[in-house]
Amino acid sequence: MTSGMIMKRLFLLLFVLTPLSLSFPLLLSAADENIDSELFEKTTLVYSEDFDSELNLDFWEVRQSSTWKIEDGILKGSESSKEFQAKKIAEGDKAHAGFKPVIWLKQVPAEFVCTMRFRYTGDEFHPRFPLLDLGHHFHTITFGAEQTSLRVQKDKYVTKIDAPLLPLGEWVEVKVELKKGVLLFTLNGDTHRFESEFIDMGDQRQIDFKGLDFGTCEIDWVRVWAGE
Repeated sequence: MTSGMIMKRLFLLLFVLTPLSLSFPLLLSAADENIDSELFEKTTLVYSEDFDSELNLDFWEVRQSSTWKIEDGILKGSESSKEFQAKKIAEGDKAHAGFKPVIWLKQVPAEFVCTMRFRYTGDEFHPRFPLLDLGHHFHTITFGAEQTSLRVQKDKYVTKIDAPLLPLGEWVEVKVELKKGVLLFTLNGDTHRFESEFIDMGDQRQIDFKGLDFGTCEIDWVRVWAGE
């Protein structure tokens, strides 16, 4: 086990064992099988990942040949190789040339709670990136410098909010709760509630991470619970 992984585990344990943890509920949840939920009376932990071994391909799928590796307990993503980019450009498919890191977290329940710690880096925000997709193109949360937007099933429901905002280049702790008709999104303790008849995972049981062109995406840990 590397020194970085040991420090991460000690850090999580510290917040579990001290009163200070009460101010950091998402960190506490990362070390505990239980999770407080506003939408569900019961939750069952179905996936827990600290990236302390090889990438579990039963749950993760690398997309667009982007580059992903685990270092010191962090899953780190970056652009694809220059050869792959040139190949896709020659094919007329620049949109999938892997300029940005893209990865899917699979086997997500239809109704769920997910907590995670990650960061996106890059030169500046793009109008469409970086983002999280809850279900492939089903619930697209796009982060910007001044607004966060939610687009459900592309254009069936679209809204923009002033907070919470994702700070580019900084670690953030995110909690997502989703059931049919309701989506709760929490970033660093700031929560926004979205309600729409179109909010529904359907058969899109995944969460997509998509970064900025030539930027990075780093994921520290992830927990997923099924909600009832």
